[in-house]
Amino acid sequence: MKTDERGHLPADTLPREGTPRPPHRRDLVAAAVGVALVTAASLVGWAIQRADGSLQVNWPPLLGTWDPRLGPGTPAALAVAVLIVAYGPGLAARLPWRALLLTTWAAALAWTFSLALVDGWRTGVARRLTTKHEYLSVIDRFTDIGTTLRGFADHIVIGEPGNWPAHVAGHPPGATLTFVWLDRIGLGGGSWAGVWCIVVGGSAVVAVLVTLRALTDEPTARRAAPFLALAPAAVWMGTSADGYFAGVAAWSLALLALAATRTTRLPAVAALGAGLLYGFTCYLSYGLTLMALPGLGVLALARTARPLPLVLVGASVVPVAFTLAGFNWWEAYQELVVRYYQGAGGVRPYAYWIWGNLAATTLAVGLATVAGLGRVLTLAPRAVRELRPGRDHTPGTPALRLAVLVLAALLAILAADLSGMSKAETERIWLPFMLWLIPATALLPGRRRGWLAGQAVVALLVNHLVFTGW
Repeated sequence: MKTDERGHLPADTLPREGTPRPPHRRDLVAAAVGVALVTAASLVGWAIQRADGSLQVNWPPLLGTWDPRLGPGTPAALAVAVLIVAYGPGLAARLPWRALLLTTWAAALAWTFSLALVDGWRTGVARRLTTKHEYLSVIDRFTDIGTTLRGFADHIVIGEPGNWPAHVAGHPPGATLTFVWLDRIGLGGGSWAGVWCIVVGGSAVVAVLVTLRALTDEPTARRAAPFLALAPAAVWMGTSADGYFAGVAAWSLALLALAATRTTRLPAVAALGAGLLYGFTCYLSYGLTLMALPGLGVLALARTARPLPLVLVGASVVPVAFTLAGFNWWEAYQELVVRYYQGAGGVRPYAYWIWGNLAATTLAVGLATVAGLGRVLTLAPRAVRELRPGRDHTPGTPALRLAVLVLAALLAILAADLSGMSKAETERIWLPFMLWLIPATALLPGRRRGWLAGQAVVALLVNHLVFTGW
């Protein structure tokens, strides 16, 4: 591997696993900026919350309550963290590809379940989706699904008779219907719902690896694998419906990448599947329409719009079905905006959350990801130039292609942030976007076990010191 006259690797080159580490002061500076952002958001947030309570959170910038504790999952979480830090990079480099996918998924599930079980099965898993704010609290109102869908938007605004609880009102009915359908097939109750969210959400790491391999190369995906398995985001992936949403959205992008790069035997089926999952994603959460931005990034990287017609056909299936059933997505979204400003969204100050959200995201993706994002931003000008019209080749090196994919996800986050419809709780709400920031860690040099350990420490501290609510 070529170096410059000072022995440094080029900025757009991915270092191989185990190579000597070049100077990494800029990575430490980027991580320090992340620490400073979280610290400022905490101090300023506590001051605002004590002054007038307008943040509507007890432990800014996170939605949670200070609650230091140990629990049944603590030994398991520590063991999983040690094993991934010690053996993750080596296994990621050596395992056959399919074995790597299964191993990463298993590791992510072990990490997420162990963190959730710090509060025990009942509190940490079974009860999370059964509280008065959650989806399972309204299952009995869906005895006639057609009638409920036709009147769904009528119960979003506070003050209407029988208005929906917060999470049901805040999402299209696809989210609640998932748990209704689970109940109908005999998998009802909080335990099954929690396991569903964790397992489907955990599969997102496989989808991200498949996408990375298709759009960058296999070594890049392998370098990212341990960080995806040990992400601090697992604190919120555990028994959060947003983890489930992240899984669906991630597979939509993975299928799109396979179709666009034609690295599957059935690219047409993959394109249809990508559209179908994207359409369903939009009926799980209104804000996930922004997953179109990473989707455009995938097509730009593949230098093709060939899958687009089939993607659009697939994407129309779910909207047409819900519309024919009587649910109007746009009408419901307008009602949601009213509901949002009736509640905490109308009280929480935009001026704080516009940057406080980013501090919450920093805690969810970890300082290693922040360091990786620093490298992505360094590569951004060249990566964007490679996307200029008229070029007929895939943009540059794997590092540049990775930078484009991460930048597309970052753009989606910034759009959500500026919208003002995401004020607080973004450590959970933005999970579908944040998963695509974590691969930036593949740009970090050397064996990177220190960075992995730092990721684990952030997750363990947050999970054991703060009870993160829903």
